[in-house]
Amino acid sequence: MWEKKKESEEIKAFLGQGAEFIGKLIFNGSVRIDGNFQGEIFGQGSLVVGGGALVKADIEVKSIYISGDVQGNIEVKEKINIHPTGKFWGDVHTPVFIMEEGAFFDGRAHMAEEVEKKKDVHQADLS
Repeated sequence: MWEKKKESEEIKAFLGQGAEFIGKLIFNGSVRIDGNFQGEIFGQGSLVVGGGALVKADIEVKSIYISGDVQGNIEVKEKINIHPTGKFWGDVHTPVFIMEEGAFFDGRAHMAEEVEKKKDVHQADLS
C-alpha cells in the first residue's frame, strides 16, 4: 500500500506560552513559537507563530504561518500565511502572500521574484 507523503514538517523546536527568549534563532525543519521572542530568526524551513505569541524580530525563513503577533521585517522564500487571528506589522518580501479574512497587516509587501519572472516573460514576447 502507498504511504502518503507528510504535508507538514516535524516540529524541531518549540517555545511554549509563558516562555520568553531574546537572541538569535537558527534552524532547519520547522519551529513553533507560542511564547515571546525578540531578536533574529533564520530558518531553512517553516516558522509557525501560534495564537497568543509575540515575536519582535527580523525573520528569514522558507515559509511562515502567523496566528499571533509579529513585528519586524520578513524575507520568505516560499510563502507567508496570516491566519484570522494573526497580526503582522512590517515589510515582507515573498513570492506568495496569503492573508485570510480577519487577519491584520500594516506594512509593505514586495513580490519581486514574481515581478521579475513576468518582466522576463514580457520581454521575451517583445522579441
